[in-house]
Amino acid sequence: MARKNQGTILSHPLVAIELGGHSVRAMAAEMTEEGLVRVLGVESSNRHSPNLVERGMVNSTSNASYVIGEVLKLLANRIRVEALTQVFVALGGRSMQMVTVGSKRHQGYSKEIHQYLLDEMEAECRQKIEMHNPQAAVLGVIPSYYKLDGNMQCDQPTPQQKAMQVEACYTAFVGKKELFEKVEGSFIRTPKHIEHTCVRADVLLSALATADDIQNGCAILDMGAQTTTLSIFKGNQYLYTKVIPLGGYDISRDIEQYGIALPYAERLKCMYGYASPAYVPADNCYRIPNASQTDSVVIRANELAEVIAARLDQTLDGLMNDLNQYAGQISVLYITGGASMLNGVESYIQTKTTIPVMYGSHAPWLSMDTPDELCAPTYASLVGTLLQGNQYRQDHPDEQPEDDIIRRLKKFKKKVEEETLNIFTEFENN
Repeated sequence: MARKNQGTILSHPLVAIELGGHSVRAMAAEMTEEGLVRVLGVESSNRHSPNLVERGMVNSTSNASYVIGEVLKLLANRIRVEALTQVFVALGGRSMQMVTVGSKRHQGYSKEIHQYLLDEMEAECRQKIEMHNPQAAVLGVIPSYYKLDGNMQCDQPTPQQKAMQVEACYTAFVGKKELFEKVEGSFIRTPKHIEHTCVRADVLLSALATADDIQNGCAILDMGAQTTTLSIFKGNQYLYTKVIPLGGYDISRDIEQYGIALPYAERLKCMYGYASPAYVPADNCYRIPNASQTDSVVIRANELAEVIAARLDQTLDGLMNDLNQYAGQISVLYITGGASMLNGVESYIQTKTTIPVMYGSHAPWLSMDTPDELCAPTYASLVGTLLQGNQYRQDHPDEQPEDDIIRRLKKFKKKVEEETLNIFTEFENN
């Protein structure tokens, strides 16, 4: 989880894709030698069914496949590459659960701890969970700690270390198998494949928290369109995670009940909405076209704030009560996500906890030439997915995609070999 040196520029762009409640978005980037993300391009779906992704679940794989293919094609054209062969996807949603599971190995005598042993232990933990619950899919496994001959350590053992007995404790993020199958199925009809699935809470941690934050303990409140997620971390351990199936979209729907068309309700919320009437600078009135476009609706700023505050209370009160139980173990609460951009949200949340509240920023990970709009909280998940994707590539160098020219040469070589074989076969037959 701690930040690492993200390496040098790669020949193939990193691609992150986000399946959101309002849109499907993709970001392509390369990593600089300084370990920063240089964004090459961003694209989002032009035609997005409102029911395509609902509360973190893909409803239609065929529709999702079309939209994903469209977005990735637009992105490839934007950055002027022939094809995007790999993508990294961050998954979340209300079906996500956190499970602790362990594994133990006796090596017979004290000897080096190789990566294949650790991989076997992680695979064993995955199998334990899936055998216990056949309907579950393990979406991510993160080591919490290791014990070497009974001595605990947080860092992953290296081959230089020796031990007779190796123990590992993992935090596994488990979701419905249906979730993973539908996401995976959404890519089957596209010329791309999922390189690696990440856990949304973990990618946000990579993007927003420093190594000191992680060591001292921190929390991230992800306020999305259809879900709100609170995750709490300390050291290498995930202490808590919970998803509430409510978000910014539900606030817009509440405003819609005043007879305002949903697109206008969304715009009214974003432009003039406040998290509480206490933060409204002036009780202005706003005249908005009604749903039928035949008349208009007048709504006061205080009234609008009351509607927003009521939904925020319903969404966050339980999460804040849970958060406060960890007040002595964490030093900061970062807020992010599209709904966190509501006026006064930071101050509103601060009234519910003694833990310092601040906006999380992924901007330190972006290269100097990045447009300012990409520093908005709505892009934190994509940037975090890119960081995790790059780390995955570094950890799995044998899985690097081939350059186009190498792929073409291999194809040409295979064709020549086949034609040569055909010539000899014909010669022998004659």
